[in-house]
Amino acid sequence: MKSERLEVRRLIRAPGERIFAAWTQPDQLRRWWGPPGVRCVDASVNLSVGGAYRIVNELPDGSRMTIFGEFTLISPPRLLAYTWSTDPHNPAREQVTVRFEPQGVNTEIVIVHELITDPSILEQHRYGWEGCLDGLQEYLTEVGDH
Repeated sequence: MKSERLEVRRLIRAPGERIFAAWTQPDQLRRWWGPPGVRCVDASVNLSVGGAYRIVNELPDGSRMTIFGEFTLISPPRLLAYTWSTDPHNPAREQVTVRFEPQGVNTEIVIVHELITDPSILEQHRYGWEGCLDGLQEYLTEVGDH
């Protein structure tokens, strides 16, 4: 079965350590995760290889969607890799790799979302990631270096 690959990049004015923490600490994740109209209502993160994460999104219509998976690679503050699924009945798992690359006072976030077996959701993933990065950028601007 052919799978799709998506890459999304964003330059954010914040150190990699700060962005890595925002990405991996549930209390911070809940404050910025999700594209416009989607709210993260719950998040849990066991930041260890083989550790599980779970993100519960409330969609504009009030329904909820859970994203879950396991960490496959963790190298703070530069790299995270994890499986991604929204369907507990489907054993297929997509793979997400996030690199936090220092660029002076900025950090370039490079998200590679792979093993997407349904090409029709590729643009949904792009919209989701772009929206998440918008939210992250706004969150980091609001909180500064606190």
